[in-house]
Amino acid sequence: METVDSARAFVKDVKRVIIKVGTAVVTRADGRLALGRLGALCEQIQELNSQGYEVILVTSGAVGVGRQRLRYRRLINSSFADLQKPQLELDGKACAAVGQNGLMALYDTLFSQLDMSSAQLLVTDNDFRDLEFRRQLNETVKTLASLKVIPIINENDAVSTRKAPYEDSSGIFWDNDSLSALLAMELKADLLILLSDVEGLYSGPPSDPNSELIHTYIKERYEGLITFGDKSRVGRGGMTAKVKAAVYAAQAGIPVVITSGFAADNILKVLNGKRIGTLFHRDANKWGPLGEVGSREMALAARESSRRLQAMSSQERSNILMDIADALEANEKLIIAENEADVAEAQQAGYEKSLVSRLALKPGKVSSLANAIRVLANMEEPVGRVAKRTELTEGFILEKLSSPLGVLLIIFESRPDALVQIASLAIRSGNGLLLKGGKEARRSNAILHEVITSAIPKNVGKGLIGLVTSRGEIPELLKLDDVIDLVIPRGSNKLVSQIKASTKIPVLGHADGICHVYVDKSANMDMAKRIVLDAKTDYPAACNAMETLLVHKELVQTSALNDLIMELQVTGVAIYGGPRAGSLLNIPEAHSLHHEYSSLACTVEIVDDVYAAIDHIHQHGSAHTDCIITEDSEVAKVFLNGVDSAAVFHNASTRFCDGFRFGLGAEVGISTSRIHARGPVGVEGLLTTRWIGRGSGQVVNGDKGVVYTHKDLALQD
Repeated sequence: METVDSARAFVKDVKRVIIKVGTAVVTRADGRLALGRLGALCEQIQELNSQGYEVILVTSGAVGVGRQRLRYRRLINSSFADLQKPQLELDGKACAAVGQNGLMALYDTLFSQLDMSSAQLLVTDNDFRDLEFRRQLNETVKTLASLKVIPIINENDAVSTRKAPYEDSSGIFWDNDSLSALLAMELKADLLILLSDVEGLYSGPPSDPNSELIHTYIKERYEGLITFGDKSRVGRGGMTAKVKAAVYAAQAGIPVVITSGFAADNILKVLNGKRIGTLFHRDANKWGPLGEVGSREMALAARESSRRLQAMSSQERSNILMDIADALEANEKLIIAENEADVAEAQQAGYEKSLVSRLALKPGKVSSLANAIRVLANMEEPVGRVAKRTELTEGFILEKLSSPLGVLLIIFESRPDALVQIASLAIRSGNGLLLKGGKEARRSNAILHEVITSAIPKNVGKGLIGLVTSRGEIPELLKLDDVIDLVIPRGSNKLVSQIKASTKIPVLGHADGICHVYVDKSANMDMAKRIVLDAKTDYPAACNAMETLLVHKELVQTSALNDLIMELQVTGVAIYGGPRAGSLLNIPEAHSLHHEYSSLACTVEIVDDVYAAIDHIHQHGSAHTDCIITEDSEVAKVFLNGVDSAAVFHNASTRFCDGFRFGLGAEVGISTSRIHARGPVGVEGLLTTRWIGRGSGQVVNGDKGVVYTHKDLALQD
């Protein structure tokens, strides 16, 4: 999905647009005109025209159209003997003369169907040496624009005196790409759009899956690093010509976008500020350090920095975390100021209260985060821990060690404190990290990222933790399964589902936090009230907050259930009923039993017994955290063993399901997956294992003479 790009805010001031369409867009692979694409082009121009834009069209395709027609004429005018002879290539100028007429006739027909008029202007290289011609060109275009007529400009190839493109150094333009750049400057255009047969400029061949679309071209970064392929299949240009023309116009102050002419609405998207194609802008180099870094480049930097981090001693990694904790506290006022700006903007934008609640860094939160990082720094070293030590054969010792996963991509919404927790866990576990936070927390995330990376030593590099600033980069990152080792999405069901469907990279996380509290008939009701209230009201927006209260049917006959509901309602909790509770208690029925409110609301349902409660949780829950309140130890045992969730509690609030409360120091998220890690994911969840073998010259040689002992050894010498 294309997103609005802040770097393209200039489009709001655009009035005059030059659109250049290449031969590969105008014609099909067989050389015939691509009527569908031309129709879509004219419809977009008509839409822009009606919105008050002045549109000038520079079109290629005349030579291709003429060549097709002349080949047909030659065919029908040739004898059978003539056709047996080698066929000479048709004269390009004759092709242009024939094709120009047919191409313009088609444009005229298409625009007429849209109740518009077009005008043809043919130019040659030498015309632009004449000042009077240039003055008259401006006057003519001005008059046509005032009448909402579309000027269609093309090089008059039929009478061009140039021998071949780029062979005569005295030339002013060489093809329609350079002509469009020249016209953009001459006619003082506000934007130049170059339509191609690919989405834009790529870091390598567009067909290479490792190639990335470059959203913003920065000459200082990309010049000399990108190798272009062959020229266009039918025209004289190709991507080399387009880039040269784009750089030329951009340096003169005219923004340029290269994008695909195959899509039916790309021109309109460009004018709406969407992040499609490749943007060329005079100030792009000023955006480079703060803005776009290629997705692959960012991921590779994280991997290289993580390897340098892993090479450090345990104490050195701990010291980095201590420095980060100190830096957070030293910059607390600045962090809070940026966070308050995010909160104010979110409130003004009308975001839901639950999102604003997650967004806000409450008083004391920065200090709390810093202290949590210090706890993490003082934990036992997680990397390189020996899990198993075996003698394979005499003199050959094999060890199984804990090891970092590599590079993590964490996509999270709303909560800026998550950035701090995730970054500290990544450093403790020796992993590289790419972070993408929600746009609503952009100021908070930016200042936290800046503070944290400023504390990372130069011999590791700030690239250890990359901050992705545009949602448009996520699809590119999700393609990097050769560089990124694990994706952890933290957010809505929709976000997690989209991520899982969009990548081959393993995904760890949970889609919903539908947590249940089951109050059994033997429950201590004073305890039940405390737990239920805490589970729902301590932090309603949290994923471990209670969303459904299940109550044993025998409690309906007493005042216990009414007392529970009253306690919740007094604290402002809206109550909705399941099918049984709704009718028995006369409360509004919940629209779904599988629903995460993330606010002061919950569902209440009545069940027959603990087995019915377990069935309900399995059918309507999310395998996150579920709790039973009972004084019957046998019933508790049935529940604890029967509920298949990441965390199952007896007589304790679901809010305890948290990495910090579990003593993990922090968490990157809570996983409901059944592979690799489950529940709150701390340092250990970000580790894998590898094998280290120390031999003394052993060889296999078909296992001849090898005596395998497979003896378990003590983990330490």
